[in-house]
Amino acid sequence: MTDISVPARLSNALPFWLSLALVPLPWIGAVFGGWTIALAPVCTWYLFSLIDSLTGLNEDNVDPMTEERELFWYRLIVMIWAPVQFLLLFSLLAYVPRAEHLTGWEKFWVFFGTGVLTGTVGIVYSHELLHQRNRLERWLGDLLLAMVLYSHFRSEHLLVHHRHVGTPRDPVTARYNEGFHRFYPRVLYQSLVSAFRAEKAMLARKKLPWHDRSNPFWRYWALQGAALLLALIVGGWVGLLLFIVQAGTAIWTLELTNYVEHYGLTRKHLGEGRYEHVMPRHSWNANHKATNWLLINLQRHSDHHYKPDRRFPLLQSYSEADAPQLPYGYPLMAMFAMIPPVWRRIMNPKVRRWRQMYYPEITDWEPYKRGTLPLPRG
Repeated sequence: MTDISVPARLSNALPFWLSLALVPLPWIGAVFGGWTIALAPVCTWYLFSLIDSLTGLNEDNVDPMTEERELFWYRLIVMIWAPVQFLLLFSLLAYVPRAEHLTGWEKFWVFFGTGVLTGTVGIVYSHELLHQRNRLERWLGDLLLAMVLYSHFRSEHLLVHHRHVGTPRDPVTARYNEGFHRFYPRVLYQSLVSAFRAEKAMLARKKLPWHDRSNPFWRYWALQGAALLLALIVGGWVGLLLFIVQAGTAIWTLELTNYVEHYGLTRKHLGEGRYEHVMPRHSWNANHKATNWLLINLQRHSDHHYKPDRRFPLLQSYSEADAPQLPYGYPLMAMFAMIPPVWRRIMNPKVRRWRQMYYPEITDWEPYKRGTLPLPRG
């Protein structure tokens, strides 16, 4: 591989730093009120979708064997987001509850917009951090999740979702014809339960009880409790309520993304509770340039599930011969997902085509649709 100078590496990484341009938007809404309260969600969802239409697709692949030292500027933006988000969130909590020029609804919408940002950027960055091996990055990921009261996502994602994606044991895999408004309450409950059971099972294999202090749920609860207490201290009862609005919005944003990533895609059942290995075809792929800058290549989800240890700049793009392709980037697809008839009109034909393309030998898809196939072993 050709050595790249530090300035060149920085210039290559700079598009992924665009997320920092969104940080002032909730504050603009808080200071000026009125229509400016819509800046954060509009710019996060609509603006990047508009830029997608202008910049098109990026199907280039970086050498996956690139050394860690070449990725410093990519890693840095992810690592600094936790303190940036902390300062944004708690400075708003100190200001907005006492801002007499804002109505109650304006205060709500300021924190709704903040939640769009902490969900769209913060949770995506925490996802990248939690996949890493070093303690600092994992702790930063835990702190980001605690700020949106969704700490169990770490256990659910690493121990359940990646292992069981595309099978009945994965709550996050949206079934064919399952609308988002049914998926959402189901996944909120099932992902929490499955995460706790996964950690409990790991402890049982070590002959330890679920309440052993090594259970990460103790850390999750402590960090979330500290975040709630700090919100109360900084913003009072109104601030606590607004903090919960932000967290709920972030969780909703995350699960919209989860819904889009795997809708209708299943791994082939091989019999006796065995399923084929995870392949790129088991996640929807998207190469839209601007939203991949915003979401640090999360839309290259096909490769993420195929090679979970790859850092985001090294994720590979696939053609339709190897992975199903979304027609638009995640933000626009998430908006379609909120309108089930529109979503089904766009995506159901694509799922049916995916089935015919990859699994022509399967003639009865009803057990896959209903989730009545045997659970995976283990």
